[in-house]
Amino acid sequence: MRHLPNLICLVRLALIWPVATALYGGRYGVALTLFVLAAISDGLDGYLAKRFNWISELGKFLDPAADKLLLVTVFVESTWLGIVPWWVTAAAVARDVMIALGALVYRVWFGPLRGRPTIISKINTAAQLLYLMAVMLGAAVGFPPHDVLRALAITVLTTTALSGLNYVQAFTRRAWAAVLARESELRLRGMGVNQRGNDAKQRGRDARRPA
Repeated sequence: MRHLPNLICLVRLALIWPVATALYGGRYGVALTLFVLAAISDGLDGYLAKRFNWISELGKFLDPAADKLLLVTVFVESTWLGIVPWWVTAAAVARDVMIALGALVYRVWFGPLRGRPTIISKINTAAQLLYLMAVMLGAAVGFPPHDVLRALAITVLTTTALSGLNYVQAFTRRAWAAVLARESELRLRGMGVNQRGNDAKQRGRDARRPA
């Protein structure tokens, strides 16, 4: 049972293609239903992992990967279909690319990046999910009105920008702390080498000193 959250993540990944296909075919009601199921699965696997401690290294990779692939796919295709403004999609995709590159650089230079999503990141994800649901609902039944969709789009843009800046700040702070820790370690090693050298010199002088 401990692998159930990972299986749910795989189901969410499998739903991406049907959602994209339904959107492309103009079946917005079907796309919305599948998208809602995917969003529910996101909350469910997270709850199960935390509630029963079914946390795994695979799950730590699968969960955010499934979320980002789902959201990026729907954003890009919705913009291509003309139901989501390009500037909303550009902001959402740029944020995810920036986070992925930042995590990769940190891993290469300093090691694994550990941490939990911030509050603003969770708000941003919720705002993106709500906005895309509203967009698909609007395309299907003509509700909510355009003014509401635009307000939601501005909310997504704002939370995306704040979340991106928050991640940049966090990456920078951790990287700087890692650099300082590495320099401190090197200084301590250097002091140890110097101390051993001084001890060796002292022993040499003591050995040459007449008894």
